[in-house]
Amino acid sequence: MAAESKKVLYGLYNDEEDLKSAVKTARHDHLDMMDVLTPFPVHGLDPIMGLAESRLHILGFIYGAIGASFGFGFMSWALASDWPILFGGKPYWPVPSFIPITFEMTVLFAAWGMTITFYTICGMWPGVKAKILDNRITDDKFCIAFDVTDTDDKSVDGIKAFFKKTGAAEVNLKTI
Repeated sequence: MAAESKKVLYGLYNDEEDLKSAVKTARHDHLDMMDVLTPFPVHGLDPIMGLAESRLHILGFIYGAIGASFGFGFMSWALASDWPILFGGKPYWPVPSFIPITFEMTVLFAAWGMTITFYTICGMWPGVKAKILDNRITDDKFCIAFDVTDTDDKSVDGIKAFFKKTGAAEVNLKTI
């Protein structure tokens, strides 16, 4: 099954403040933005776009809790139940000595779990071909993109007028 191609109309901006102003205008004009792309994180852009806070940190806590439970549970099982050895009169279940491994398993499970979850959500697996609008977006340009696949010419002209009004340095149409 072939991937469906999209027609994308995008505008490039030279400055992050111009981009933020353009996003505010687009939201005010009720324009449906496909994406906003920047070469580095632009602080304050998420609330302007109306994006909710990511829930990835909740999953990070869950993955960390699973890792802590696994590390502590495995060491408890191995040293107190499966292979109990008396070390110089110390107890079979020495909880304080489990803390470093429990912490390391928490970090390991949280890091791997969040990385795999992020890659799954974003579709960034090896072998996936990236759909790049313009190579300069990763270098020094800021971009607002609109999906105009099923849009009539009048609406496309309205979006082009929006870009002109908001000071876009370039406006391009690309099929991805």
